[in-house]
Amino acid sequence: MKNRLLSIVLILVLSTSFAFAQEKGKMSFGILGGVNFQNLNGKLSSGDKLENDMLMGFHGGVNVQVPIAPEFYFQPGLMYALKGAKNTYTFLGNEITDEIKLNYIEVPLNLVYKGALGNGFVMLGFGPYVAYGISGKQVFEGKDVTYEKGVDYNALDAGANIFVGFEMASGIFLQLDTQFGMLDIDPDENLTAKNTGFGLSLGYRF
Repeated sequence: MKNRLLSIVLILVLSTSFAFAQEKGKMSFGILGGVNFQNLNGKLSSGDKLENDMLMGFHGGVNVQVPIAPEFYFQPGLMYALKGAKNTYTFLGNEITDEIKLNYIEVPLNLVYKGALGNGFVMLGFGPYVAYGISGKQVFEGKDVTYEKGVDYNALDAGANIFVGFEMASGIFLQLDTQFGMLDIDPDENLTAKNTGFGLSLGYRF
């Protein structure tokens, strides 16, 4: 059911993009990827905040940029992203690294401002995203042991994107992305956990 819902959302977004493009002018396509630093922020039932460290992950995907007004664009996309969090602690004399790795397919729906600056454009974008978790695991690594197991997190996620960047006249662009998850993805009633993070993307628009 959730897979079907995500497919319907994607079809509607792409259909709307093509309709806008036909009325407003030429659209462009972008491919991008990069590194991201993710965390799971939230609270225990006691009110104490979760104390996790950031997990380094990566992301990649494509987007469509559709002009809707002078210097403003609608930019839907389809992305893959590795999210999660990690902790380091000592157990029986061994230092253990505990990493939660969650794989997502995301559909960002951004409004983008592009203003001319020198031989390129400064970019400012913001908007919502919806995402679906396709797999996840928890990995424990220490000096004498490595162990992993599956995790049971809610698959559906949604939140907000904000990014700033610069696009050169050649089409190459660099942007700093920030993301704030708004849904509790942990099924445990004794705590809440939301995806948050930031990343750096390098891409090309054509």
